[in-house]
Amino acid sequence: MRKTSVVPSLLAIGLLATIPSVHADTKSLVFCSEGSPAGFDIAQYTSGTDNDAAEPIYNRLAEFERGETSVVPALATRWDVSADGLTYTFHLREGVKFHSNKTFTPTRDFNADDVLFTFNRMLQKDHPFRVAYPTEFPYFTSMGLDKNIKSVEKSGPMTVVFTLNKVDAAFIQNVAMNFASILSAEYADKLMASGNVRDINQSPIGTGPFVFQRYQKDAQIRYVANKQFWDPARVKIDQLIFAINTDASVRVQKLKRDECQVTYNPRPADVQALKADKQLKVIEKPGFNLGYISYNVRHAPLDNLQVRQALDMAVNKPEIIKAVYQGAGQLAQNAMPPTQWSFDDTVKDAPYNPEKARELLRAAGVKEGTELTLWAMPVQRPYNPNAKLMAQMLQADWAKVGIKTRIVSYEWGEYLKRSKNGEHDISLIGWTGDNGDPDNWLGTLYSCASIGGNNYSMWCDEKYDALIKAAVATADKDQRIGLYQQAQHYLKQQVPITPIAHSTVSQPLRAEVQGFQVSPFGRNNFSGVSITE
Repeated sequence: MRKTSVVPSLLAIGLLATIPSVHADTKSLVFCSEGSPAGFDIAQYTSGTDNDAAEPIYNRLAEFERGETSVVPALATRWDVSADGLTYTFHLREGVKFHSNKTFTPTRDFNADDVLFTFNRMLQKDHPFRVAYPTEFPYFTSMGLDKNIKSVEKSGPMTVVFTLNKVDAAFIQNVAMNFASILSAEYADKLMASGNVRDINQSPIGTGPFVFQRYQKDAQIRYVANKQFWDPARVKIDQLIFAINTDASVRVQKLKRDECQVTYNPRPADVQALKADKQLKVIEKPGFNLGYISYNVRHAPLDNLQVRQALDMAVNKPEIIKAVYQGAGQLAQNAMPPTQWSFDDTVKDAPYNPEKARELLRAAGVKEGTELTLWAMPVQRPYNPNAKLMAQMLQADWAKVGIKTRIVSYEWGEYLKRSKNGEHDISLIGWTGDNGDPDNWLGTLYSCASIGGNNYSMWCDEKYDALIKAAVATADKDQRIGLYQQAQHYLKQQVPITPIAHSTVSQPLRAEVQGFQVSPFGRNNFSGVSITE
């Protein structure tokens, strides 16, 4: 058995008193993650940090094949779709066990009641658990599922029927996403009875390959193997540990010292050195992502199209890509990546033209020296490896056209919360696709329904919304492509965002790690991963 070096690593950050040593006969894997999750009730959250932390714990009815965008059965062994596309009948897997913790031991296996609890809590604002623990579900609402799911009912103990109000061509892909992770209705009942409803977020119970043990913010998350997992071949390590460090250089050094075996995406400048290290391997994959500038159209003068056009054409994208992405970024002109089906390569940027930008600002009545806040992410992401540097370069670009910007940042969870509330003028943000469907870009990021969720521009346009609603309401792929391409052109004309780059994902890991698949959705999934001697 491989002996992990977790203890020396944790000693370095002062955690010896809180973390027991790992025995030499235990197979453990340490993942150097980059941020602290806001919680583990994943339906509440949208960031990659939150999704990574929840991934080991849960399953969905359907799930994505590891490393792919295709959907495979999970807690449902199969599903039937009615001829009119409005009814989905899921046949559930028998014998699936929920986890236990110090306060809860399940008395039954997974069944239809758990699916009903999971979805009806999101669907019904007067659901008893939601009343006891008020929260919002941004993915669920931004994709319009709160309005389109008419009912979720069981037709037997192991059969669940979803009835939709209208056709949703992306429905199966949507319910394979992490927000649709199945929770235990029995655990929820116990939490209600004891008055500890918030434990659903801090002491999670799922059916996944790893059982949550404990979490120390800004330090570590610990999981142990689920010995009762319904697919034993996917559980190949005994302990999974997330060692949290926001500094990319520290994460790289820990990887080199074998203090972690997998690390979150490195800085582009570190990739070549990592490739040269014979004890490591680097998996590279085209990024299914987009880094972009979001303009809050509810804040003057950004509510003026001419102002947004001016800021857009004042951005020197090639220089930003050269400095920030350092060879691992491709210039983005569209609102989604070229690897997404329905992508329209005829969508093009307005030419870089600071002089024209100045003219537009004058025509819009914007005074020289007008100040706007520019929010820069505090974390590294594949779609933006250095938001601080990008913000500084944008600050210089916009100063040339008479716009003064004040750079603002917050802790990542706070950054997202405040951005969703629309407190920013301009923010740097990005997206890695979640389910392989165009609606996950054009609907989730830019629709009216996604305001308060992932629409950081606060942009709501009836013409645009009509196009994307029509596209998702038909199963005809050719029709969907045509509608989505119209939407891409219209969005480009209205400039709620400035696309910057799509990046190549470079995933470094120790040579002894086997079975790790780079997710097109930017998730770090340790199901089926093993460590060799």
